[in-house]
Amino acid sequence: MIPIRFAPVSPDLATPPPLAVSLRAARLVYGGLTLFDGLDLELAGGCFTCLLGPSGIGKTSLLRLLGGLTPPGISGELRGGDGRPLMGRVAYMAQQDLLLPWLSVLNNVALGSRLRGERTDRSRALNLLARVGLADCALARPDTLSGGMRQRAALARTLMEDRPVVLMDEPFSGLDALTRLRLQALAAELLAGRTVLLITHDPLEALRLGEHILIMNGRPATLSALPDLPGIPPRDPGDPAVQAAYRAILRRLEAA
Repeated sequence: MIPIRFAPVSPDLATPPPLAVSLRAARLVYGGLTLFDGLDLELAGGCFTCLLGPSGIGKTSLLRLLGGLTPPGISGELRGGDGRPLMGRVAYMAQQDLLLPWLSVLNNVALGSRLRGERTDRSRALNLLARVGLADCALARPDTLSGGMRQRAALARTLMEDRPVVLMDEPFSGLDALTRLRLQALAAELLAGRTVLLITHDPLEALRLGEHILIMNGRPATLSALPDLPGIPPRDPGDPAVQAAYRAILRRLEAA
């Protein structure tokens, strides 16, 4: 297997100042069913938070609300820790890479600025591709990349937006185990210092990446926090403390 070569951090890839996020009285009604009502969420500025919960509980809808993509039937009061709206300060990374097949990898990474009619910072885009180990693929088309490479390109595109808040909806769930571990480690490194909320169905992924871990369950759904684990992410999934916490999470989810 060819090793992935990641470039060192470039000075022009500095992290924006941390921004806390506050959501109050969130409510979602779908198909006549109240999925959650009066839900409050606080994200600590500059911290990586993971959200666990069963399918259909409303996790993705909650993420879309945080991202300013409010589907019908959902509402809530959303603010940054500075009291200002979050609009324009959030980046979103979906489960699918969503790369446009007719654009090069480089132009996919720079797509946001192009759509806004802004001047593209080509140097920054190339630096980010180097950071995710794709320096040699800048001019390639997405269909020539493996699944892991495509998700690394999507991560570079997310970072290209340079937002203090990053929302991630199961971005690594479709990858093989080894590629998934590598991308988890890369995400933990590159997103350090940003306010991140990652949705996952995998308790081990949450324990590996999360500085804080939330569980969403019940009907209507509520949020509860797990005790914070020691150590700096990405944690070793084989660590005894991680394994003990994994078993505790499974018991908690089964009892819900």
